[in-house]
Amino acid sequence: MQLDATDRRLIDLYQRRMPVTSRPFLRMGEELGLSEQEVINRLEALQAHQIISRVGPVFEHSRAGASLLAAVAAPQHEIDQVADRINHFPGINHNYAREHTFNLWFVMTAPDERTLATRLDELEETLALPVLRLPMIEAYHIDLAFNIDWEAVS
Repeated sequence: MQLDATDRRLIDLYQRRMPVTSRPFLRMGEELGLSEQEVINRLEALQAHQIISRVGPVFEHSRAGASLLAAVAAPQHEIDQVADRINHFPGINHNYAREHTFNLWFVMTAPDERTLATRLDELEETLALPVLRLPMIEAYHIDLAFNIDWEAVS
């Protein structure tokens, strides 16, 4: 996919400051001179071509419910199947493989600690694998946005 100037501007403008409103794509379109649907279509195309991985806000987890980093030690020959089962569970995000005994790591979110614990127990039972639960002790802000040198990329 060849990115045009509007795609590049869309990526540059909204990595850090997506509008917090009931219709963020409308607001983005107003700033970019596009319709709401054109913004949505462009974002869908960027995702389909794996140029961006997701569109949405990142919340301070302690204000938005409960979350936990977790891991399982999946048999290597079943890692894709185990990852698929994890991915279909409510509240799962950031599921990725690592080179470690605990080779699948993921974040689970829930509305509250009790629901989170229940979901993790259910996942553990479904997988028939112990889930390593790693609660956050201290939060660090990591800026995941990138300044892109579009001339170097082209």
